[in-house]
Amino acid sequence: MARFDLPESQLRTYRPDVPEPPGFDSFWRETIADARAQATGVRRTPTAAPLDLVTVEDVVFSGYAGDPVRAWLVLPAGAREPLPAVVEFVGYGRGRGLPHERLHWPAAGFAQLIVDTRGQGATWGTGGQTADPHGAGPATAGFLTRGIDNPFDYYYRRVFADAVRAVDALREMPEVDPSRVAVTGNSQGGAIAIAAAGLSEGLVGALPTVPILCDLPRVIGLTDADPHAELTRYLAVHRDATQRVFDTLSYFDGVSFARRATAPALFGAALMDTIAPPSGVFAAANQWGAGAETLTYAWNGHEAGEGAHWVRQAEWLRARVAQLAAEPVATR
Repeated sequence: MARFDLPESQLRTYRPDVPEPPGFDSFWRETIADARAQATGVRRTPTAAPLDLVTVEDVVFSGYAGDPVRAWLVLPAGAREPLPAVVEFVGYGRGRGLPHERLHWPAAGFAQLIVDTRGQGATWGTGGQTADPHGAGPATAGFLTRGIDNPFDYYYRRVFADAVRAVDALREMPEVDPSRVAVTGNSQGGAIAIAAAGLSEGLVGALPTVPILCDLPRVIGLTDADPHAELTRYLAVHRDATQRVFDTLSYFDGVSFARRATAPALFGAALMDTIAPPSGVFAAANQWGAGAETLTYAWNGHEAGEGAHWVRQAEWLRARVAQLAAEPVATR
């Protein structure tokens, strides 16, 4: 691993003109409206776990096309008032895992919804339980080329619609203050959090760390690391598909969602990260609609700041929640 991207001084001002299709907003407005129209409610099942300081529920909510999506709801035990909350999206290839693996946000006093990524959960970690019942055309191994010929069929259309519905589902829960919900995730989870922030109103904040799927015209081919390399392998075989592929991807680039974000963000970027190149991270952060701060880790790859970064996230989000609580209701 070696430095390969722009120096930090240039990253701080990097604002590429990532193209958007003219129908971007209508495409997503109709996608989300359709998912909400097919919603069938939220099912919550108490789950036995050897945990005394939190309570855990197995949650099923309706995502894209009304498909069932699984999540863990983890609450501080004995909480008696609506809590600030975090929706967490997970990394590429893993699932929601087991609830005891991710207790940091409940330990800090937040409700937490840990969301499965449809069709994933069999590559690493401790598994997922959400199917993706929708087919696609020819694709390379992995998820980034599934349905790549058409934005309506593209895999991440379903994933990003699920993410918005996860925010909706958490806001319906009486234990949660719907005005104090944030989204977070690392890597793929960071990309999903960015999309959720761009497509959801009224979030208190967003916490994407080393997100993939940002500034795709630049990062595809910038390194040979997966998962972006799935796209280069596809194009190496489908040699005449470049325009069609990038037309589809233009509906899913994190920069476009970032421009539409209405809540502030705290990003994490690693300057030696070949999986989520820092220029892609900064391309989204520097065009964040509500303003974003980016913390950098100069000597790290895709692991970024790990536990040290979470401390900064928790401090930042607590300050945001306190600020919101201090504001008059009419100004929120």
